[in-house]
Amino acid sequence: MSRKVYVVGTGIRRFGRFPDVSHPDFAWPVIREALLESGLDKNHIDVAYSSSVFGGMLLGQQVLGKLGISGLPIINVENACSSSAVGLREAAARISSGQSESALVFGVEMLSKLGGGPLPLNADDWEVSNGVSMPTIYAMRAQRYLYEHRLAPGDLSEVTVKARFHGSLNPLAQFQKSVTLEEVNASREVASPLRLMHCCPTGDGAAAVVLVSEKLAQSLNIKNPVEILATVLHSGLYEPGPSSMIKSHASAKSAAEAYEAAGIGPEDVDVAELHDSFAIAELMYYEAFQFCQPGEAIGLLRSGAASLGGRHVVNPSGGLLSRGHPVAASGVAQICEITRQLQGRSGAHQVAGAKVGLAHVTGGGIAGFEHGACAVTILKR
Repeated sequence: MSRKVYVVGTGIRRFGRFPDVSHPDFAWPVIREALLESGLDKNHIDVAYSSSVFGGMLLGQQVLGKLGISGLPIINVENACSSSAVGLREAAARISSGQSESALVFGVEMLSKLGGGPLPLNADDWEVSNGVSMPTIYAMRAQRYLYEHRLAPGDLSEVTVKARFHGSLNPLAQFQKSVTLEEVNASREVASPLRLMHCCPTGDGAAAVVLVSEKLAQSLNIKNPVEILATVLHSGLYEPGPSSMIKSHASAKSAAEAYEAAGIGPEDVDVAELHDSFAIAELMYYEAFQFCQPGEAIGLLRSGAASLGGRHVVNPSGGLLSRGHPVAASGVAQICEITRQLQGRSGAHQVAGAKVGLAHVTGGGIAGFEHGACAVTILKR
């Protein structure tokens, strides 16, 4: 049995740093927003998926208890940065199969409570114990990519300039100020060739969505529901030996499967939220999602095709580089962004005429895997 699934409610708040606020207190307002937007009574939610990496035990129950939501199945999901996207996929599959008519999915992360610096990884991992962190991994990817395609380190800064400009138009972004190439190139070095502004910020964030079956969407009289055409999830392949640093096999595989399941091609994507945790990642993902051929990513960026007004607008929210990346909240935040874009209510950063959107998030940080998880969702209005 396979039924259509729709996003009918979204909730998200500005990302930033709020170290004195608890995870439940930060999360419940976005859930309330999503429920109010959907028009669905909280007592008519069949199942809830909660995601957090650093939020602690039974966070879903803690958060939903604030809203008087209990008794239903509450499923807590952790899959690194892909966590809430995994929750979305499982919720959509449950509705599509007929097990449920409605689902609530949310993610929340309060990284400011961890202090600063790169995210803490598993100290038992042999690469981590030898000094590997996410910035160093992406720095190695950047070094190889620049070498193979004869680019300069400063070329990466063009990704950040685009991201910060888009973020300057988004009132929910963590960074809301445009920057120049000179400012990005002058930011301090983190791991050569990456500079501080080539890296996404740590911070706090929460986002939520309400999903329903087609039948329930019709009964709610939703004027502009957004359909989930495809959701794909893969873990990365375990490759203990040498591996390519400039190709994202998990993302390319997930993208191809998502396109096939949705019955579309890359040429049909009007707007995409890609996992730009570091500037080099966005260039790699242009290629993985077939927006351009290998080696042509910088040309695509410079053509304006990925910017507002372009053919495949990438990260109009500002992406992780500007909107922020509170780990487990990012996947659902992308779905909120794409849903609102397709409904034509994104204000100053609206992608004109957007009909098909794509969200992509990866989770990594363990030895032997390019990524631990990769989730791709395609939506249409």
